[in-house]
Amino acid sequence: MLESIRKGDFLETAEYSGNMYGTSKRVVKAIQEQGKVCLLEIDTQGVRQVKQMTDFNPLYVFVKPPSMDDLEERLRARGTETEESLQTRLAAARHEIEYGEQPGNFDTVIVNDDFPRAYKQLRTAVMPLFADLMSDK
Repeated sequence: MLESIRKGDFLETAEYSGNMYGTSKRVVKAIQEQGKVCLLEIDTQGVRQVKQMTDFNPLYVFVKPPSMDDLEERLRARGTETEESLQTRLAAARHEIEYGEQPGNFDTVIVNDDFPRAYKQLRTAVMPLFADLMSDK
């Protein structure tokens, strides 16, 4: 994977828990060539990397929790985190939210406090992409 990263084969890459992850440019282009919208779920580090690419024109949507307290409550309710991993995730989330709230970093910011409303906002944001695809055919 490191050689592919050096060759610029990825839109974005990240290391998480000792593992490397990335989004292949070739795969994204193949999806677009099929007349489909490619959705990526990436962190703000990935967003920063994608913003450096000039051959892609993505729509950036940031979905955030209503508050850090709500996020902590949701994570604790899952029962999947140790206290240490929970604190690590919350610290990372603070940085993500800080970046996500800065004007110009995202085209749309959605607060996930009410799922039906958040879904409607997301749908409203992405539907023009599908309309553009239909008009190209």
